[in-house]
Amino acid sequence: MTPPAGDRSTPPARALAAALEPFTGQVYFSPECHERYEALGFRASPGMMGPAALPDGPAYFCSRGSVMGQVPGEVVAAAFGVFDPAAVVPAVARGWTLTDAATIEAARTDGAVAQLHRVLGAEPDGVGRAHELLHRATDGLRPEGRPLFAGLVACGLPGEPLADAWRLADRLREFRGDSHVNAWTGAGFDATEIGLLTELYWGLPLRTYVRSRAWSDEALDAAEERLVARGLVADGALTAAGREARESVEVATDTACAPIVAALGADLDELVTILRGWSQAVQAAGGYPAQGPHELARLGR
Repeated sequence: MTPPAGDRSTPPARALAAALEPFTGQVYFSPECHERYEALGFRASPGMMGPAALPDGPAYFCSRGSVMGQVPGEVVAAAFGVFDPAAVVPAVARGWTLTDAATIEAARTDGAVAQLHRVLGAEPDGVGRAHELLHRATDGLRPEGRPLFAGLVACGLPGEPLADAWRLADRLREFRGDSHVNAWTGAGFDATEIGLLTELYWGLPLRTYVRSRAWSDEALDAAEERLVARGLVADGALTAAGREARESVEVATDTACAPIVAALGADLDELVTILRGWSQAVQAAGGYPAQGPHELARLGR
């Protein structure tokens, strides 16, 4: 479970990331988004993850990537960081035969906000205060090396309180995500290696979560061999050195997010409390998986 507000057993940057994840990440599971993408010619949701509807692959890549403009799949794969480009490139190419970046970005925003309105109402308790604190948290953040964050800044704000809060929180989500890619690439890992290390760091068996990133068995075999050779994995488990290396990536990510924590100061716990309440409501309504990445990360440690 997420530590209560005021509990510093979790670093503040991670506590904030965990609190906002279902509130922002619901855009990828929103039935209202899926309906809008289907109307553009994409496939319907291919299945469920518990009560949450999974996104169509090309719709996911194009909608999330659309904040950077109508870029090719190679750019989307580079920005997302963790997916096999062999899967991303053709998916994005297909998507751009169905729609353009501006259209699907609008569908993404409208669908996400529609789900939030359905679950939380148009003006849930705390929306004004959350908007104020999220604005403070994002104001002045640097864009260098953060393409998805910068793209969301370029998109502007929708102009309605809850929608604006969602967009600002999504900027924080992508700021941390971009920073995380910078941290693990800077530590000398590639996407297959960090995927395997992260599974073990979370307490998951190898070749489970990482399979959602479309890597082949051959690519994962080679990555595991490299991790074993470096002394980071042995007998299908993290070594002490492996756990230290993976934790250092998370610490570096937290450090990159220090300006957010500093900007919020003593008000961080208040924002975490508001966002956590909204996120719990979204999960209870089936708008986001019951165990997303941040829940898995906490359980793993």
